[in-house]
Amino acid sequence: MAELAALEDPKAREVNERHGDDHGVNLGKLRAIAKRLKTQQDLAGQLWQTGDTAARLLAILVCRPKAFERDELDVMLREARTPKVHDWLVNNVVKKNPHAEELRVAWSADPDPVVASAGWALTTERVARNPEGLDLAALLDVIEAEMKDAPDRLQWAMNNCLAQIGIDHAEHRARAIDIGERLAVLKDYPTSPGCTSPYAPTWITEMVRRQQDRQ
Repeated sequence: MAELAALEDPKAREVNERHGDDHGVNLGKLRAIAKRLKTQQDLAGQLWQTGDTAARLLAILVCRPKAFERDELDVMLREARTPKVHDWLVNNVVKKNPHAEELRVAWSADPDPVVASAGWALTTERVARNPEGLDLAALLDVIEAEMKDAPDRLQWAMNNCLAQIGIDHAEHRARAIDIGERLAVLKDYPTSPGCTSPYAPTWITEMVRRQQDRQ
């Protein structure tokens, strides 16, 4: 904790706080500490219990993702209220855990929109890597009905899923683009030069074009 405190950078904190993250530790330096520590599940648990955002990010980097029980991960996700901790926990831990599918189903139906967004992030992963057994048309029905008025974090996760369905599944592409155009979610999102817009119709079209160029 003393080492993390010594890495605190007020300018980094100012930038991070604009995105809802209350820490000022450079992530490259955080990863360097994790590389030195290697995997330490017990230490990860102690770091998580501090409640400190930088410590929790480090905990995620040094933990053993498959070691967590389902209920442990459920509690951790509900405690992870900053976007970076939430995203890292889902992507670096939950996705690699044997309970990921069970949690995906439970979280997707959760009344807390931040928890539900984790369910949608796991669903997007399945759309891309293991779509067998998913009802993609039903997912599009839910997105069409709920995405427009969803809170920001949940809306972003649903939009990612919409784009992934359109990119990876040609038979649903026209409908995915049509839903994106009608709902116009993130249509005016500021996008840096050279980056792809998160507006689903633009995103889908661009990624499909790149796939075709590589063929």
